[in-house]
Amino acid sequence: QVQLVESGGGLVQAGGSLRLSCAASGRTFSRYAMGWFRQAPGKEREFVAAIRWKGGSSYYTDSVRDRFTISRDNAKNRAYLQMNSLKPEDTAVYYCAATRVVGLATIESQYESWGQGTQVTVSS
Repeated sequence: QVQLVESGGGLVQAGGSLRLSCAASGRTFSRYAMGWFRQAPGKEREFVAAIRWKGGSSYYTDSVRDRFTISRDNAKNRAYLQMNSLKPEDTAVYYCAATRVVGLATIESQYESWGQGTQVTVSS
């Protein structure tokens, strides 16, 4: 497994941007597909975005498509989530996760490693 640590969360006004970073330990990071999930207060954790282990192919939940971009830098053992045009409903704790599933994984149970989460708050 890899160990994951998120950073980059914070407070931003609606319409603003944030870039979340996920730092991974271990030399096998490039073999893992990566995902971002989020959990808003009183709600279940939900899928946000995923990227294949080689990068390139990615997938987004409908509510963030065209606003968020997932990427990765295997040389730096990092994954990113660029969030633009943020809305108050994007407020949540954001988690990065890693999986050895081949392809794009969108289900929480497919992921084997999780970070501790980073808070994103969008004010109206």
